[in-house]
Amino acid sequence: MARHGIPWKGWVVVCDGSKALMLQNEGDAELINLKVVEVFEEEHAATHELGTDKPGRVQESAVTGRSAMEQTDWHERAEIEFLGKIAEKLDGMIDTHEIKHLVLVAPPRALGRIRDHLTDKVTKVIDTQIDKDLVNLPVDEIEKHVNG
Repeated sequence: MARHGIPWKGWVVVCDGSKALMLQNEGDAELINLKVVEVFEEEHAATHELGTDKPGRVQESAVTGRSAMEQTDWHERAEIEFLGKIAEKLDGMIDTHEIKHLVLVAPPRALGRIRDHLTDKVTKVIDTQIDKDLVNLPVDEIEKHVNG
């Protein structure tokens, strides 16, 4: 695994669909020392717990049959909204010059979803993207994964 060279005061954001850790490097690129700055966490109930009705049905005007509508995946929608909020937070932190270097860590599905919400100014400060689920690891383990 390659070293990612997180500079002093560089940021590492480790997230999934319901939790995000915002960490800042208090060390240097050679010997990183990540400190938790902020934690965001949301409980997302399973879709079957959120939606009580059966999926709707549609009467097609051109044919005599009816067809079922796909049930809304409320859990997935909540994850997408959560990752959108994290992307907005990063955007705001760039506006206030807090973030100049960023390492983004998330499992593949969450990484793809958060990318959909990132603005150009956020993508410009991302030095590395790591597609791993590290959000529930202790900080020293996260350091090992992002530092190589």
